[in-house]
Parts: sequence; structure tokens; C-alpha cells
Amino acid sequence: MSIQTRLVDGIEIPQPGTFVLDQNHTSVGFVARHLMVTKVRGRFAEVEGRIVVAEDAAASSAEAVIKTASLSTGSEDRDAHLRSGDFFDVENYPEIRFVSTAVERDGGQFRVTGDLTVRDVTKPVVLDVEIDGVAVDPWGGERLAVTATTEVEREDWGLTWNVALESGGVLVSKKVTLEIEAQAVRQS
Repeated sequence: MSIQTRLVDGIEIPQPGTFVLDQNHTSVGFVARHLMVTKVRGRFAEVEGRIVVAEDAAASSAEAVIKTASLSTGSEDRDAHLRSGDFFDVENYPEIRFVSTAVERDGGQFRVTGDLTVRDVTKPVVLDVEIDGVAVDPWGGERLAVTATTEVEREDWGLTWNVALESGGVLVSKKVTLEIEAQAVRQS
């Protein structure tokens, strides 16, 4: 099988079709500051979604569902706290959802605007998206790889728990960077 791509304003993108996220090759992560200085990284292991590439790139779309209980930061105590009512409250809010609402070209990448729902609060976000490439796997499947990032204010979604520090600042940063490395397989 050969890869069928096309150039759109100098950016190589796949031919139109639907691509389903490969959970084994997709990482949805976040970075927050601890004590105002250290970066702490976490990721969600369970994510499902799809990317629809349209003939007109601006008509393309993406959606994803993330299981909040699949969160991992490498610390069992921290993970338990993040799953609690202080943060994600996974028992009452088992999913995070993203649904795109607009796609636009921005230089050599795309800006994807969409609705992010966390704890039943929906707010718009803008993802900076780069197409990393298209490849054919050994079984003949066409794969699309993308990287997406954005920075959000976690308190906008009700994630307000914090502790003030004697030296000034807070224990957990209000700003959080979301980092997505996705690989999706063509379905049609």
C-alpha cells in the first residue's frame, strides 16, 4: 500500500478520510508546576477518538474521550489525590471530552479550536497541532501522527484545590500544559 497525501498550503496532509486513535500509540499528558518550580508530568492511559480529514482542511474535525481513572503521574499517593473530589473526581466524572469546532492553518501547522469538558464544565480551548507524518504500518494500515499542545487554567474547570506557600505562590500551578502525541489508523 502506498501513502496517499496531498499538499495544502505547503503542508503535507493525508487524503480525506476517518482515522481512529490507536490507544497503544497515543499519549494524552499534562504538565503542572509543583511548589512553583518543579514540573510534574502525568498522562491518561485510556483515550478513544477520531480525526476526520476533509477535502477542505478547514472542514476537518477531531474528537476524543479520556477516562479520568486512567491517570498516572508515577506516584500512587499523588494519583489518588488527583482522582479524588479535590481534582478530577473520577467517581462522578469518569470522562474528559474534546470536540473540535474549527480548524485553521497557522504557518506550518494548524490551530484546532474545540470544546473541552472536564467535570461537566465545557470551555473552549485552542490546540496548536502539527502533522508529524503519514506512514503505512507492516500490516497495510495507513497511520496519521499528530502532536497537539495548549495551556489551560485548570480552575476554569473547577479544579481549584491548592495550598498557599509561606514563601509566596501556591503548591500546584494554576496553568497546566496539555500535550498530545496521537497516532490514528485510517478507517475509511
